[in-house]
Amino acid sequence: MLFLKSLLYFLGSFVALIILVTIALVLFFLPFKFRYAILSKWSMFCLWWLAFTLDIKLQVIGKENIPFKPCVIVSNHQSTWETLGFQQIFPPQTWVLKQTLLWIPFFGWGLALLKPIVINRGEKLKALKTIIKQGEARLKRGIFVVIFPEGTRQPYKKLGRYQNGAIAIAKKASCDVMPVYHNAGSAWPKGSFIKHPGTITVIIGKPINIKEKSVKELTQNIRNWTKKQSEKF
Repeated sequence: MLFLKSLLYFLGSFVALIILVTIALVLFFLPFKFRYAILSKWSMFCLWWLAFTLDIKLQVIGKENIPFKPCVIVSNHQSTWETLGFQQIFPPQTWVLKQTLLWIPFFGWGLALLKPIVINRGEKLKALKTIIKQGEARLKRGIFVVIFPEGTRQPYKKLGRYQNGAIAIAKKASCDVMPVYHNAGSAWPKGSFIKHPGTITVIIGKPINIKEKSVKELTQNIRNWTKKQSEKF
């Protein structure tokens, strides 16, 4: 039964994706905020469709901690869900992602319209320079930057090593970082087509002033905070 429900979710989300990306491609000349407004409707539909087909709900704790001024959002990475869910929780945003994602029909084309920070993971030094330079540029344009410092999705209840890129961007742009934890992997496991009913909880920590400590220390502090939140589930 879960397979059929997951298939129904996939078909519905894919049809909605084709429709919205087609509209956005036709209107590619519009400013970022208008393209974002169009394409983010897909994530809105997906969250509703997940709740309808699979009874996957959302709970947000600490939404009052989201600042008005753009910052770097630092989150653990367990699932595909967070790239959808975060669009309905946080202000207009963009993400650091690998170049190959842009090659996926419709999905990648939609991503390309949202000013992502595109990197080649095989060239680590060049990738870090790109993240810092383009991250600063996005923040100056009023766009929040979402970083998954583990670099790749991790199994539910596992936390990978945190890279320093998020703090490096914040240092360069002189903005705060906001730690976030979620348990999306409990309902939408890494690499799984089958999804499970339940409530995905997102915990938003208070923004952290990056001037107080070193890049390495701040990165470790955020990972420690994230680890502590994960122990609640």
